[in-house]
Amino acid sequence: MTIDEPSLAAYLEAHWPGFKGPVTAEKFAGGQSNPTFLLTHAGGKAVLRKKPPGQLLKSAHAIDREYRVMKALGPTDVPVPDMYVLCEDDQVIGTSFFVMQYVEGRVIWDPAMPDATPADRAGVYDAMNAALAALHLVDVAKVGLSDFGKPGNYFARQLARWTENYRASETEAIPDMNRLIAWLEQALPADDGRVSLVHGDYRIDNMLFAHDAPRLLAIVDWELSTVGHPFADLAYQCMQWRLPNVGSFRGLDGVDRMTSGIPTEADYVALYGRRTGIGEIPDWSFHLAFAFFRLGAILQGVLKRALSGNASNPERAMKARKNVPVLARMALDVIERQA
Repeated sequence: MTIDEPSLAAYLEAHWPGFKGPVTAEKFAGGQSNPTFLLTHAGGKAVLRKKPPGQLLKSAHAIDREYRVMKALGPTDVPVPDMYVLCEDDQVIGTSFFVMQYVEGRVIWDPAMPDATPADRAGVYDAMNAALAALHLVDVAKVGLSDFGKPGNYFARQLARWTENYRASETEAIPDMNRLIAWLEQALPADDGRVSLVHGDYRIDNMLFAHDAPRLLAIVDWELSTVGHPFADLAYQCMQWRLPNVGSFRGLDGVDRMTSGIPTEADYVALYGRRTGIGEIPDWSFHLAFAFFRLGAILQGVLKRALSGNASNPERAMKARKNVPVLARMALDVIERQA
């Protein structure tokens, strides 16, 4: 996947004060959903994220929303890159895109952090927990995002949306996914009135940390962010504790909590509860099961794009074929064991 660099440079010179071309664009290996590129130009480095080409699912790949939420969070305690320019004109490089600050930091691809010290692991997990609490304590109205999502009945709306997306991208019948959807519809908890900004894909490899300390520099990949329910982010991240660390999964199942420095799921959730003032998290089995379902629906969409020839990383995308049933089975295990 390449970018028309002369066209991009001409647009940036007209819309980004201080930018001076030429520019080169090199695609990052990540960015499975929205292709992401390192830009090198006369003034230094920046990062470009764009929509993928082809027919896209409704509400997916929301580049404009990603730009807007990071721009709004800039003055808050939530670490995000600086935003430079948003382009919604598909004629420039083929799809809409935005350009943001290049943050020099380390990406931690494996949540078990096998090469780190216990102190570094403990610090990284504490920093993630603190940032999540800070995000959920942001005053949505104060940062100008009151219209960023519909408050109330978040899980009912999300369940309907992701079920619709899953059905639209279904490539074969997965009985456990059907059973999971049926259970979630029956177990849906009553709306408790909690409203916050949610990231939507809050996991360790969507963050940049300092190279020499467990300091969180920036949270990225806000494509799925919205005004919603804070427990969605918490449960989504806590899937990591239950996923295996084999194959294409990068989880914490089997990691020794006594020596690793990584907190238990229960301790992580309790710390979040203290930081936010929420305390104990109710209906935890539902929230975890929903998180597994949602990830399964996302991966099913990735698989559908791969089969249609529109995936950013086709080889990685095709692995979703075997991972979706695994996630559905893990969700049913959560339900049967009641977390």
